[in-house]
Amino acid sequence: MKAIWGAVRRTVPAMVLMAPSSVVTVLFPLALFLAALTIVAGGVGLVFLPLVLVVLRLWTDAHRMLAGRLLGRPVRRRFRPLRGGVLSWWRGVFGDRTTWRDLAWLPVQVAIGLPLGLLTVLSLGLVLASFAGTLFWWALPDSDPVQLLPGVTIADWGTAVLSGVPVLLVSGAALVFVLPSLARWWAALTLAVLDRSDAEQLEERVEVLTESRAGALAAHGAELRRIERDLHDGIQARLVSIALRLGIARQTMDTEPEVASTLLAEATEGVEAAMAELRTIVRGIHPPILSDRGLAGAVRSLVADCPVPAHLDLDETGALPAAVETAAYFTLAEALTNVAKHSGAKSVDVRLRTVGERLVVEVTDDGRGGIDEAGGSGVVGIRRRVAALDGVVAVDSPVGGPSRIVVELPCGR
Repeated sequence: MKAIWGAVRRTVPAMVLMAPSSVVTVLFPLALFLAALTIVAGGVGLVFLPLVLVVLRLWTDAHRMLAGRLLGRPVRRRFRPLRGGVLSWWRGVFGDRTTWRDLAWLPVQVAIGLPLGLLTVLSLGLVLASFAGTLFWWALPDSDPVQLLPGVTIADWGTAVLSGVPVLLVSGAALVFVLPSLARWWAALTLAVLDRSDAEQLEERVEVLTESRAGALAAHGAELRRIERDLHDGIQARLVSIALRLGIARQTMDTEPEVASTLLAEATEGVEAAMAELRTIVRGIHPPILSDRGLAGAVRSLVADCPVPAHLDLDETGALPAAVETAAYFTLAEALTNVAKHSGAKSVDVRLRTVGERLVVEVTDDGRGGIDEAGGSGVVGIRRRVAALDGVVAVDSPVGGPSRIVVELPCGR
């Protein structure tokens, strides 16, 4: 009984929304047609058409998630992220096969969702009418006779029960037994149209991994060149200077001990400076604070050192792979640096938690928004670092703020 009631609670609200959902769905072909006309007329549709398709992807994604909940299946977003200007949006929208699946889903939703929604509303209406007609027929004036069944006018309690109970049983049975099956059928059909096949998902997976591998190799090469440059221009130059001072000090030790003592002191200072610079380079590879205090302590240190007042919401993450902790640390450090340099924010909220097998890092600020990923905001570097671990980065930064960056890293535990 509990399972049946749970199915009814899940399906009835969802199916009630099918009728208005189908009506809204009808508007998308009209909007696409108008956008195509504006392309021919004046070119405004070049901007309008991708926007309509972006709204469509949000609409179908909501129905995809709803279908997954009705079937008890986890459903992930299947769209490639849109970045860049209008031309990039065109390539991203029309190059994504899921867009074409969305367009194919529109007539399916109108043809099936609308009858299901109307059936649900009708069943609920009959249930309410049977209750009202059976219990409150006496409150209505005689001039307004109540008929729940054709030809049967409710005039007393006997006719009220005889006409109300059958309607209640039929409509209630439809809600309890028929509607959940129809809802699951709609959900299965929706996912069959909207969701990609296993082969397509595998192909997409290969494309994403190939792209992330290329980005990881490029980032790794750039990191090696940076380390080489820092060692050559910094540490090596200091060591050469130290060696020269030590050589001169050895030659002047007997004849000019004061000069030799000064040179030895300068060499000592040079060694200390070289060690400090070497620690800085090592910190750029793997922060020692991660080894000393763990990810939680390192994150608290980053938040405490942030120039913008920051609030930290830190959940217990447990043991994580070293690569994940390092990526999370540098990602958060870069995000907080971007907030301090570019956002003009007065406060920033940082949240770190695990969701299933993924570590989620969220940074939200109340700054001016409008993050330009191509303008040196640091988001490109975050994406490359996260993509190397097969992670996901989502950026929401409307002009005027607030800005929100969400990073998901697979833990692989």
